[in-house]
Formats: sequence, structure tokens, C-alpha cells
Amino acid sequence: METQTQFFRDTWAEINLDHLYENVKNIKGHIPEEVNVFAVVKANAYGHGDVQTSLTALAAGAHGVAVAFLDEAISLRRGGITSPILVLGATRAKDVQIAARLDISLTVFQREWLVEAGGQLSEGDHLNLHIKCDTGMGRVGVRTVEELKGIEKNIHAHPQFGLEGIFTHFATADELNDDYLDEQLKRFEHMLEQLDSLPVYIHSSNSAAALRKTNTLFNAVRVGIAMYGLTPSMEMKPELPFPLKEVFSLHARLIHTKELGAGEKISYGATYETQGTEWIGTIPIGYADGWLRKLQGQDVLVEGKRVPIVGRICMDQCMIRLPEYRPTGTRVTLIGNQGADTVSMDEIAGKLDTINYEIPCIISTRVPRIYIRNGEPTEVSNKLLSTGIQRQWENNDQFDE
Repeated sequence: METQTQFFRDTWAEINLDHLYENVKNIKGHIPEEVNVFAVVKANAYGHGDVQTSLTALAAGAHGVAVAFLDEAISLRRGGITSPILVLGATRAKDVQIAARLDISLTVFQREWLVEAGGQLSEGDHLNLHIKCDTGMGRVGVRTVEELKGIEKNIHAHPQFGLEGIFTHFATADELNDDYLDEQLKRFEHMLEQLDSLPVYIHSSNSAAALRKTNTLFNAVRVGIAMYGLTPSMEMKPELPFPLKEVFSLHARLIHTKELGAGEKISYGATYETQGTEWIGTIPIGYADGWLRKLQGQDVLVEGKRVPIVGRICMDQCMIRLPEYRPTGTRVTLIGNQGADTVSMDEIAGKLDTINYEIPCIISTRVPRIYIRNGEPTEVSNKLLSTGIQRQWENNDQFDE
């Protein structure tokens, strides 16, 4: 497939919506039909594109979407997302009216916040709330039954509030040892027993728990990393119930090729020296794009073969050692498949001594995203509603602007 770009540099990311759709479908098929899936699209959908990802996940059967901050939720509403949206993180009490008027559900874990937030709402407003319980993550959330009961009482007492959900977050769901997860689950179940009545949504499972722990599902799950085709942890990889297909790939084109003799230096600090006659190619991607300096020595793919990055990675460019002459314009794959070989997100994470979650998030917005559907590049309008994208997907039509 030859990607035709509508931008003016030879570096881009490809977001395979077909893979995302299939991942969500498989997750839906793995859990009971009555369990709702909230697609986690915070941080611009982990760098994949929030609106495009949301539309595809909803078309594949997700019930709603979840984000970290109110700003992200507002962006989705402006982009045409009409499904339920839950803000998982903290929101300033003074900003709750905009959430109410855009039908965005917020998270609460402080009774004082409720008092202040209630004063911001007018008679015609209605704000749905999810109570966050800290059962062992140690981040934010209600820790005691007394706190929980106080918040529940305050929500029910205020005419503009609605208790829509309650949730917790597991700290070790991606580990095969379940001791701590089971302890958190017991704490959460105890908190649920203290409520006067259960809300609409009860959720505790992230991707890892949803894939491997059936007793944590309740009636909703929050699926993030697995939706993007990435395993929650290397430890879990052999335990996956079905294959995950990576959604994000990263590409560039050669902008210069030169033949150098032995003893020539490459890039800042002159840390690389040619050992003989070598072909050196330059590609227009660097640490300003999130392709960090620590990736020096990492392999990339050229015509299906691995070639190394040589010399220090610059802000906007880096160099690779080619086996022979390759012309300007030759495609270089930094993450993804080319020919019979693959550079996976996990491989890049290993080189950077981090987790795969971090990699698509750090590829900066300076790198354009191209969306792939039915194996072809397509423009996905932010104005499309999930019903429209579902119909087009089922009919195998092209997206319309």
C-alpha cells in the first residue's frame, strides 16, 4: 500500500481502525453480553486520535467512552460524540455546570467538593456522578465506609445530582499473582454492600482484569490499552484469550542517501564512526517527534530488512546504516510491519526501558496521523456520529466528509 499524504513532511503515523474495531469486537465477545464497555480515550486516545478512535470503538459495540479530564470530554462532544462520557479524574467544582449542560459524567471522591459543586448548578441542571473508591491504588478515591456513606447521602440530597456509578481501579491486574487484586476486590465489594442502593454502572476492571478475571467485571469495564492492540504487561502476553492487533505504526521516508568511506563520523558528539564504506540514509524524525535519543542503535525496517539507527538522534532527523544504496523516498518503518518483519511497540518500549503505554503517547502531535480503514487511507470527519460510522462500516462504504 502506497500512502498518499496530505501534509508536507515525510514522517507520519498510521492508525489502523480495522484493527481497533476487531480488538473491541473480540473484547466484547470475551465478556458477558450484559457488561458495558467504556473505551478509554484519554490522552488523545493514547496518541491515536480521540474522536476517530471513539467513533470506531462505539461502532464496534462500546457503550461509552472515558477520559481523564473535563477538557478531553468537551473536545469529544465538540467532535460529535453523543455517547456517554465519563471523566475519570478530578474536575474543579467551579466547572461542573459545563459538564452538566454537555451531559458529561464526573467522578467524585470528596464530600467538600460536592458542597461546592452543588452551589454551581442551576435549577434546570443535572449532573451525573461516579464515586471513586480507593481500595489500594493510593491515588484518589474514598477510603472509608464513612466517607462513602457521606458522599452517597449528599448526592441523593441534592436535586441536581444523580448517582450514576461507582468504581475502583486495580493496581496489579496485569500481574499473574492475584493476591493484591483479590484484596482490593474484597474491599470494593464491601463498599458496595454499604450503599443504600446500587447505581447504574459498577466498574472495576481495566484491560488486564477484563481479559483475565471474570469475577471483577460487574456490569461495566474500562478498556484502554488492549483496544489499541497492546498487551497490558509482558507477563500477561502468554495468557491472552485472543490475539491483539496493534493499531499504531510509525513511518518515514529517506530524504538523503550518501556513501561514506571508513573513519567518517555521524551526528552530534561524533559517537558513531564508519568501519568501512557505508551507505548512510537520513530520515526526518527526531526527539521533538517523540523519537527519543535513547533509541540510538534501534533497528528500523527498510524494504523488509532491519537496519540500525547510527549516531545520536537529533531534534528533527536521524541517520540509519543501509546495506546498499536506496533512493530518496524509500519508505522506512520505525514501528510496525514491513515485509515479513515487525518492529513492535513492545520492542521500542524495551529499548526505552519503559512500558508500551508510553510509546504512542510520546509520539508528538507534530507527527500527522493517517487513518486506515479497509486497508486504505481515509479521512474520518469529526462531525460523524457513531450511528453514521456504524452504518458505513456495515455497508462497507467510504467515510464521507
